[in-house]
Amino acid sequence: MERFIVPESVNGNSRFAAVTWTVRPDCEDELAELFASYPRPEFEITNGNGERVGRLLSTAVFFKDNRIVRVIEYEGELRDVMRHMASQRSVRELEEKLAKYVDVPRDTSSPDAFRQFFLANSMRCLVARRHDG
Repeated sequence: MERFIVPESVNGNSRFAAVTWTVRPDCEDELAELFASYPRPEFEITNGNGERVGRLLSTAVFFKDNRIVRVIEYEGELRDVMRHMASQRSVRELEEKLAKYVDVPRDTSSPDAFRQFFLANSMRCLVARRHDG
């Protein structure tokens, strides 16, 4: 049985998720260009009936040495976010381009494979705080 570690929401609505992976050395410039130039994913998350079930609020990518961390702020359920991200053309295209840089080959070619990668490489959010004002 899968368990999702989801922190309390920051402001009553949004949550953060992060996924990390390693890449081969000396490719920071290439990766920076790939992430900077890929189109943003669709921010509205819908179910199979087209009903809105969540939103991507923000994404950020961090790089240090050979480690990448991608952080997503979202509203809704993490399962829906993973399904949504796996279905986004811009994300799939980026994943294809990233393949030659990753240390450990990964399969993100289907929603299930993407979900498995996300779960295996997700980070636990210890705390997320926002200004009250």
